[in-house]
Amino acid sequence: MLSNCTILRYYYIEEKERQKGGLFFMQIPSLQQAEALLGQARNSNPGPWIAHSKVTADCAQRIAAACPDLNADDSHILGLLHDIGRGHGISGIRHVYDGWQDMNQMGYPDVARVCLTHSFMYQSLDSFMGKMDITDAQKDELTAALSKTQYNDYDRLIQLCDALAYPTGPTLLETRLVDVVLRRGCSRFTRQKWLATYQLKGYFERKTNQNIYQLVRANIGIEYAL
Repeated sequence: MLSNCTILRYYYIEEKERQKGGLFFMQIPSLQQAEALLGQARNSNPGPWIAHSKVTADCAQRIAAACPDLNADDSHILGLLHDIGRGHGISGIRHVYDGWQDMNQMGYPDVARVCLTHSFMYQSLDSFMGKMDITDAQKDELTAALSKTQYNDYDRLIQLCDALAYPTGPTLLETRLVDVVLRRGCSRFTRQKWLATYQLKGYFERKTNQNIYQLVRANIGIEYAL
């Protein structure tokens, strides 16, 4: 059994919080615990999502390292576990619900948070692209939790890195966005979701003062790194 001990780290987030002088605790597992959780999930439901999670983690660590107010090691752990709900089996939005529930129950609310927010750069449950394979009561739970969540830069970072991460490595946003549509179909919010994804890329390029594709070492021709 894994210990439910959490790593508590102090650091500033967001300019608003710095102005308030507010500090907060990050409640996440250690890297060793996170890797063990991912290993258990892989045994339950092997698939390309494991490699995708590792690429997401690597991208998050690289981008966070270039941001003075983000912790690169914490970001890596959040990236590793953002899809941990997939350990319950092949699913659509169920993986969001399962990951959110599991991590909260284990005492890792900051991991639970990114399990909830990573699919919703456009902050509406109806924007999910894929099967709504949860009950109405579970949908109401997710809707309520998502609507009261004020995104921070860790939410935004994992959303961006999720959109960059192919199982084989970081790629163009266009490649990943089209891949998701081909596999899962569109929703009436697809345009808004795509626009929000590009806004995230621009946000972190301004924050890091670097080209995101170069920063994460995306496997693309540099002529496409616009």
